[in-house]
Amino acid sequence: FGSSQLSQFMDQNNPLSEITHKRRVSALGPGGLTRERAGFEVRDVHPTHYGRVCPIETPEGPNIGLINSLAAYARTNQYGFLESPYRVVKDALVTDEIVFLSAIEEADHVIAQASATMNDKGQLVDELVAVRHLNEFTVKAPEDVTLMDVSPKQVVSVAASLIPFLEHDDANRALMGSNMQRQAVPTLRADKPLVGTGMERNVARDSGVCVVARRGGVIDSVDASRIVVR
Repeated sequence: FGSSQLSQFMDQNNPLSEITHKRRVSALGPGGLTRERAGFEVRDVHPTHYGRVCPIETPEGPNIGLINSLAAYARTNQYGFLESPYRVVKDALVTDEIVFLSAIEEADHVIAQASATMNDKGQLVDELVAVRHLNEFTVKAPEDVTLMDVSPKQVVSVAASLIPFLEHDDANRALMGSNMQRQAVPTLRADKPLVGTGMERNVARDSGVCVVARRGGVIDSVDASRIVVR
């Protein structure tokens, strides 16, 4: 196990670098490609990456497009395929039922964006809804829609979803930003950011690096062995 090409020493620079390293998806290694053989087509972003593999976070060097990051809500199924979550839509009514589908299973579905306009009852109100169908972007009537994205951030990885106003950024710069966040070192006096995206808490908590108090309060004292919350 330890001698495998894909067995790596964990990047423990900061909580984000840990969680990103654990969510890495590689096309290299045993049974995979080699950097020299891999052409442009293999490295390029593909429509089936949507909601499964981040189109932004990838290395800049010879590994570009061969090493990717799992999208925020993606998971692997029992066969090793990546699945993305969708809300089920019936007769233009968006339900709370969630289904995880692989790229093969979602091909025939008409999938609305997470930002599609709905009324209080959860019905799609626009005459034409922007959808994805057969790997193409198009518009359809609300009655034709069968699924809807869960969240706008299901497209990108954890690191990319930490960038505020990501949609206004150039993709190349967002790529550099995603990669450079993993190189951040701890500050002497930590402070909360002025602008955030809401994913910061998840990264800190889910990485398992931070100690989480059972309830809120004021920190009374700290020493080498314990933190007292009053």
